Amino acid sequence: MISPVSSVLDPEAPPPAEDRWRQWWLALFAVTMVLLTVVAVISRRSGSQSGAASPAAALSPSARPSAVPSARHPESAPASPSATSPLVDPEVLQIAGAVPTRGSGTFRYADKRGPIMGTKGPVRRFRVAVEKGSGETADAFAAQVVSALGDKRSWIGDGTLRMQLVGEHEPADFTVFLATRDTAGAMCQRGGTNIRIGGVPYTSCRATGQAIINLDRYRKSAKPYLNAKVPLAVYRDYVINHEVGHELGHHHEGCPRAGGPAPVMVQQTLTTRGCVPYAWPRLRGKPLVGPGL
Repeated sequence: MISPVSSVLDPEAPPPAEDRWRQWWLALFAVTMVLLTVVAVISRRSGSQSGAASPAAALSPSARPSAVPSARHPESAPASPSATSPLVDPEVLQIAGAVPTRGSGTFRYADKRGPIMGTKGPVRRFRVAVEKGSGETADAFAAQVVSALGDKRSWIGDGTLRMQLVGEHEPADFTVFLATRDTAGAMCQRGGTNIRIGGVPYTSCRATGQAIINLDRYRKSAKPYLNAKVPLAVYRDYVINHEVGHELGHHHEGCPRAGGPAPVMVQQTLTTRGCVPYAWPRLRGKPLVGPGL
């Protein structure tokens, strides 16, 4: 018979039941802590990677909303070059900062000839000029004008007219000017149009052979567009198409249907007459016109 004392000292003897349970729980606790540590490390690494990627995602063009959401743009056609103009962020409503009110009164012309835009019809050639001292460049403004007039929703879209940008010393049918408000006011007055509101030159205009864009509007947009939160890039398309439309022989129009898109010959700088802002002469492949005024 083995005495109780020899039983306790015998290394071959099985441990009491209480010791076995204690060892089992200690082992389970150790394994659990190891697993929790591994999970915590993986989570920290994953969070760090996603946090590092988020600024790039926020700056990615694909992550940003479209320039003109469908609720603010009656046509759901693919975005044109002008709708995502490289000259202004497609989400910006107006350019911050003061606008020069007066330049030198002289102009610098874009000197590069562009391609013929459109498929059929006679070619109307135009120059582009920017007032010195306006803070704008002729090449950048020319890119904006070409982007607007070369869009299939613009005047070339019906297949009866083509357009081409030409240099300063080449023959042209008209010139698109970007001028400070004081210079624009004087040029428009000479052409027979008063663009002043409250004594300040406010709108743009057309004089014979000249589409004159007011720098104030080019940078700050206009109330109907700002109130509707329509981007500045879209207003720029509108004002260029509107003033060139006058040069092509089109006159002011009214709103054909309340709540519908405004024809481009509506004076949208002042009012959309019950329509919503729209920048183009054509909609869904057809001319968009309103009643004559």
